[in-house]
Amino acid sequence: MAESTWTPKEPMVSAKDVHKSFGDLEVLKGISMDIMKGECICIIGPSGSGKSTFIRCINALNPIDSGSILVEGQEVNDAHLDKLELRKKVGMVFQQYNLFPHKTALENIMMAPLKVLKQGKEEVEARARDLIKKVRLDGKENSYPGELSGGQQQRVAIARSLAMHPDVMLFDEVTAALDPETVKEVLVTIKDLAEEGMTCILVTHEMGFAREVANHIYFTDRGIIVEHGPPKTFFTKAKDPRTKEFLSQIL
Repeated sequence: MAESTWTPKEPMVSAKDVHKSFGDLEVLKGISMDIMKGECICIIGPSGSGKSTFIRCINALNPIDSGSILVEGQEVNDAHLDKLELRKKVGMVFQQYNLFPHKTALENIMMAPLKVLKQGKEEVEARARDLIKKVRLDGKENSYPGELSGGQQQRVAIARSLAMHPDVMLFDEVTAALDPETVKEVLVTIKDLAEEGMTCILVTHEMGFAREVANHIYFTDRGIIVEHGPPKTFFTKAKDPRTKEFLSQIL
């Protein structure tokens, strides 16, 4: 990955006129947004509006067709991009936890730093134990995923992503598959991260969380950003009829 001359005065993530199609279906129709270091951004909108596709483009899981996405000054759309280097900087947590069922919570968290970062086992284990505490799972170090609730597994997945020391965390509908009582424990974990200054980009349906934690909210519909703003004005003074209709259905 080319050395970046990025400084925190510039956006940590900058998307400009991003287009993405799957076959004949244009999913992103010119998405632009800037996210500064330490900001928490929530992207909301109806299913199929391009939210998840967009954040998957940020860490190069989906290649974009045109436009630009810079992460710390590095063009994600560069043919010579080192995706592994990018994904060290950009952690991602998905709706499905994707934990290794035959490895304990602690082992799941330790795998990538050992194999990818080639860090020493003692250092990695100490950090993994700290991360278990951070996501409020003390005592679950030796539990296997099948012995954990969905919310606990999702928190292990968050800790696993944090073990790579990312600069940006992407969360793609991370509470969508959870029981209502376990949603809160995952959201509290993300809120802690945001309050500590981690740059967070969330695709979410959790409006209470977005209102409380986000610096800025983007509403997408059919591949475009319809409206955006800070929570105070977004939830009370939405201008576009599509935003108003969406909010009336979910609030």
